[in-house]
Parts: sequence; C-alpha cells; structure tokens
Amino acid sequence: MNFKEQFGNFAKDFNARLDGFLKSLDGCEPKILSDSLKYSLEIGGKRIRPVLIYAAADLIGVPREKVEGFALALELVHTYSLIHDDLPEMDNDDFRRGKPSNHKVFGAGNAVLAGDGLLNTAYSLLFKECAKGAEYVSAASFLCDCAGIYGMIAGQSADLLHERDENCTEEELFFIYENKTGKLLTAPLAVPAILAGGRYLEEFKKLGHHLGCLFQITDDILDVEGDFSILGKTTGKDDSEGKSTAISVFGLNKAKSMADSFLEKCLDILDGFEGDARFLKELVRYVRTRRD
Repeated sequence: MNFKEQFGNFAKDFNARLDGFLKSLDGCEPKILSDSLKYSLEIGGKRIRPVLIYAAADLIGVPREKVEGFALALELVHTYSLIHDDLPEMDNDDFRRGKPSNHKVFGAGNAVLAGDGLLNTAYSLLFKECAKGAEYVSAASFLCDCAGIYGMIAGQSADLLHERDENCTEEELFFIYENKTGKLLTAPLAVPAILAGGRYLEEFKKLGHHLGCLFQITDDILDVEGDFSILGKTTGKDDSEGKSTAISVFGLNKAKSMADSFLEKCLDILDGFEGDARFLKELVRYVRTRRD
C-alpha cells in the first residue's frame, strides 16, 4: 500500500468515528449551534492529527481502540482553534479550506460559541477516557496541557503579541511555533506512547517539536508562494498584517533551508524506531512538499 492509500485509509477510519459524533449533534439546540459545529467539522481538512495518532499507535503496537477517543477529542480541539483563529480579533481570515470561515456564515458570536462548544465537548470525551485507567488519565492530561496555557494558547498569545514586531527574535519565533503549532502535533504522537507505558515517549515528543516547526515554516512559505485555489485560505496575509514569521525573521531562502533541516531531523528520529516507520517518514516528507 502506498502512502496516499494508507493516509486515505487512516482518514477514512477516523471520519467513520467522526460521523457518529456528528449524528449525535442532531439533538443539540438551538439549531444554529449544531449547524455551526457541524459546518466546521464537515468542511474537510486533511485530518493530519488523527492520522498521526493512528499511525503512531500502529508503529508501537497500541490497539486502535485505545486511541480512537483521543483522536476525536484532538480533532475537536484543533477545529475549535481554527474557528477562533479566523475571527477578526485574531487572524481575521474570511476563508477556511476554500469555504467561508465559520464567523462569516454564522456571525462572530456564534463562532465563538461553536469553538467553546467543541473545546468543552473534547474535554468531556477525555473525562470518559480517564475512567479506563491511570495511563488514560496521563494521556488526557498531556493532551489538555498541549491545548492549554502552556501549549497552543500560549503560542496564539505570543503570535498576537509579536504582530508588527520588527525585532522579533529567533527564540521568540520558535516559542510561537513550538506552542501554537507544535503542541497539537506532539499530542497525537505522545498519546499512544503514554498508553504504552512511556515507550518511545521522548522520541515522539522530539518528533512532534520538529514536525511542528516544519509544518509552520512550510505554512509561512505557502503564504508567500501558495495559491488560494489550492490552499483554500487567503495568501499574503502574514506580510499585510505584520505577522512574525520565518520569512520576516530569516528571509525566504533561509526559511526553505530551515524547513529542509527540520525534515531531516524528523527522519533521523524515525530511523531510531524498531517498527516500520515508512508511513510516518512519508508523512513528514509530505508536510515539507505540500501545496495545501
């Protein structure tokens, strides 16, 4: 099975689980709330984080059923973050995945509530996982920390803080990358390791850090060189809004070189695994070469 087929199978398995969750939202009132929740969950996305958690679990021999609940909770957290990220007070983007952003369809207030609803529901799912044993508690706690004030939210705050900051340092930029993007790419790798008693946990945490930097630098490059018809979101916004990025701090050529360096770091870590890491290697290569 080639990379594209295997990625598709992982995504298909996750989407089947997501479909069950979407059906459960039929009883959510008022209807505008359930509609706004479904809208952002259904408009697509690559499902990289659920794919990562499934692939990492397969690599180290963790049964799929042990990570499915975490995969759903993680995707809800990720989707909430995108809804809020698109708001006028944040990145102010009218499009997400080629369609109008949640707040453009349902209004800013309902978009805030949709994001809040997804986050709270994700935590409810994680509470249910905690009932299964101590290792599930540890995995849920790790995921929550990645999403919270010592993770993604810290990165988002720093991202806003350094808008139009012509003196943003390399250290400050990578704080943004590690937290805003890296933490929610570390969580799907670390959760299976925690459920396996800590096996390969440190390696997966390092991989998540490097993959987060690779992903965000590639995003910065695509904001300059990407095409809206492929990306599905507005390009050129980083520069127009004075965002601190790898391009603004290092320049385009050095940013590309740094992305290549993080790719090699990811591949080096995966070389140290005993199992078949070919899929994950292809996935990090895909992150570097993606156009969407």
